[in-house]
Amino acid sequence: MAVTRYRRFLKLCEEWPVEETKRGRDLGTFLRQRVAQAFREGEHAQISDPENCDQMYESLARIHANYYKNKYPRLRDTSFTGVTVEECKMILATDSLKQLEEKKGTWKKLREKFSAKNFEQESK
Repeated sequence: MAVTRYRRFLKLCEEWPVEETKRGRDLGTFLRQRVAQAFREGEHAQISDPENCDQMYESLARIHANYYKNKYPRLRDTSFTGVTVEECKMILATDSLKQLEEKKGTWKKLREKFSAKNFEQESK
């Protein structure tokens, strides 16, 4: 039975897309790593909790098939902020987050430079 589970997970990993914009933070990449870790011995891997394994597979398969997106359709493709799906993807891209982090670093430096503690120390 481990053979069947292993093959189902492999097929799911093959079908799951990899988002290049989220390098190192992509769900597809994480899924592949976890499957490789769980099935180190491949088809001969021993599964300690087969029911939990099957439940995880079914949950991931529903996510991959957009089961809940289809079951509960949205009226609009935006969130409460008014941001579209494409804009969210752009904002959450690794490069955009790095730029944002760099800007936070600059903001933090400015805040530290002009904080009240620094003014008190300089006035003494």
